[in-house]
Amino acid sequence: MAALGLILGLAVVFRLARQQNLDPDKMWNLGGIAIFSGILGAKILMILVDWNHYMQYPGEIFSLGTLQAGGVFSGGLVLALVCCWWYLHHNHIPFLRAADVFAPGVALGHAIGRVGCFAAGCCWGKETNVPWAVTFTNPLANQLVGTPLGVHLHPTQLYEMAVELFNFAVLYWMVKHKKFEGQVVGLYMFLYGIARYFLEFLRDDPGRGTVFGGAMSGTQLIAIGLVIAGGVLWMVRFPLQRQLPAEVPAAR
Repeated sequence: MAALGLILGLAVVFRLARQQNLDPDKMWNLGGIAIFSGILGAKILMILVDWNHYMQYPGEIFSLGTLQAGGVFSGGLVLALVCCWWYLHHNHIPFLRAADVFAPGVALGHAIGRVGCFAAGCCWGKETNVPWAVTFTNPLANQLVGTPLGVHLHPTQLYEMAVELFNFAVLYWMVKHKKFEGQVVGLYMFLYGIARYFLEFLRDDPGRGTVFGGAMSGTQLIAIGLVIAGGVLWMVRFPLQRQLPAEVPAAR
């Protein structure tokens, strides 16, 4: 599901890139950088928030379990933004215009990836008696990621999938109707940050750490940062830049 999310997300990015007159080849390279740095950042944050465990068992950092783990999405998002900014700056591509194009693809890819989380049993929610609660029964899920078995849980994976599908629909429409550069990615950071902050209250799986003496999770702190950053982009309202025709590779 993660691979399918990447493929469909990139397909959306390439479609929007052509509409925005961005070089498809450079967007392909940017997509590869975003994927690699996103995976790396998610695993780095996963290790950092559970640092004591990995220091006690350092061999697990390079284990198959760590390789297969999805990691913490917020860490992947932050590192991907940093690495993509470097690539765009190096190639003289307007960062905010490219970010606006990538935002819907990221939302769609993340939504599909959360279906994979649900299938694997990871990222589970707290115990609940709501009518739509889910119960995991496969011992393999408990063995691999520690999923509680035989307990009614919030399907937090599906909650986040629904949030991201909504975000995708809104962002995809907004790319064609935006009034300033950064409007789309700013809205994505704002919407996802708010949703993820409150979804954290329903999550019960370990691995995201705590800050301020346990007052909130590390992911909630990152979510607040995303909301602030998105709000700043909407307040500053960078003017739309003149769209130049996409570069066409020379025939060889």
